[in-house]
Order: sequence, then structure tokens, then C-alpha cells
Amino acid sequence: MGASAEAAGQVHPSINLLSFWNCCAHAGRRSRHMQDFYIENTIFYHDTDAGGVVYYGRYFEHLEESRHAYCKSRGIELSALIARGFQFPVVHTEVEYKAPARYADTIRISTRVEKIGTSSIHFYQEITRGTLVLVQAKTVWACIDSNFHTCPVPDDVRSALI
Repeated sequence: MGASAEAAGQVHPSINLLSFWNCCAHAGRRSRHMQDFYIENTIFYHDTDAGGVVYYGRYFEHLEESRHAYCKSRGIELSALIARGFQFPVVHTEVEYKAPARYADTIRISTRVEKIGTSSIHFYQEITRGTLVLVQAKTVWACIDSNFHTCPVPDDVRSALI
């Protein structure tokens, strides 16, 4: 299921949300073995919605934190790139929600670069709780200059991420 009204908890009135999540939990077993960079976060009460599960939009914040931490771990300081006239906005994202996270859960956000294009960086990410995959995401950053025009990914960034 992608980022849609259903994923936002706005399911059809005849669908039992608990049954829906239980069904998704069985489908969310890890399909890939990610040995990539990861961070771990705790789910706080403010991350959850009225249904007691993480609000779908909050996952984007965890994914963003992990992408930035990944870059930092590879020696890439995004603030230094901004000072050099480069920025990396998100231009595309795909998210598949497999199972919910709940208050006080510890989640792992794994990140890897799948592809570096001429002016883009493509990430694959998973959010897991133990061995259960909760979220799978693909995100594309575009490299832009200070005039907001696409430009080639700097060579030092490219080599640090390969």
C-alpha cells in the first residue's frame, strides 16, 4: 500500500482497522536483508495518532533523519554543501506501509544508496522493529544549485556514497 488515504488511516468504514493492521503484519516480514547503515529511534507519544499507532506522516521524519545521518557517516556535511551552493531537496518518494509501530517501540531505520544519477541520488530505506519490516521507502534527492537549477552531483559526494 502506498502513501494514500488508506495508509493515512482513512479506510473505508466497513474495514476493521485492527484486522487490517494484523493482516499487514503477516505481509511485513523482511524481504531483503539490509546490512546497511542504520539509526535507531524510540517512538514517542507525539508520534502516534488516535488509533494508537504511528501517524503515517511521522515516518517521513524518521526516514529523513536516517538519510542525513547516513550522509554524515560518509563524511558528507549537508550544511557545508549548502555553503558551496549545492542543495538536495526530495523530489520523489514512494512508501509502502507494511505494519504499524506503536508508542515506546524502538525502530531501526536502515538506509542505502541504490543509484547515483547525473543530478540525483536514489535511496532505499526500511523501518523495522526486530525482524518485522514496518515501512519500505524509496526517495530521490535532486542536486540543485543556489538558483534552484539541477546540476551534477559533486564528485566528492559521488565518491563518498559509492
